Amino acid sequence: MKFSESLKKNMDFRNVYNKGTSHANKLLVMYVLKNDTQRNRLGISVSKKVGNSVVRHHLTRLVRESYRLHEEMFESGLDIVVICRVNAKNASYHEIEHALLGLAKKHGIVVENEKKME
Repeated sequence: MKFSESLKKNMDFRNVYNKGTSHANKLLVMYVLKNDTQRNRLGISVSKKVGNSVVRHHLTRLVRESYRLHEEMFESGLDIVVICRVNAKNASYHEIEHALLGLAKKHGIVVENEKKME
């Protein structure tokens, strides 16, 4: 993630939850809040209800990789929190990628015609 940083502090997550806007689909929930920097900050949350540590870490890696490959499509200066739902446990990489980009389009944070989805 050359253009982005990780969102790590609980206070930052709470700020995005409380002040940001959210959209959801079957696999993911995405919260977005503008920050006052030129970089995006990505936070990924996977509850223990979804599965054991192996499953949770796998989902985190899938979301991070799909964001990394398409990060030039996203507007800059945003705090983005992605929450994986229980249905995401058995999803493939392409399903996660499609869900992430679909939520980004719902939020209107995708810069069109930069890179087509494969």
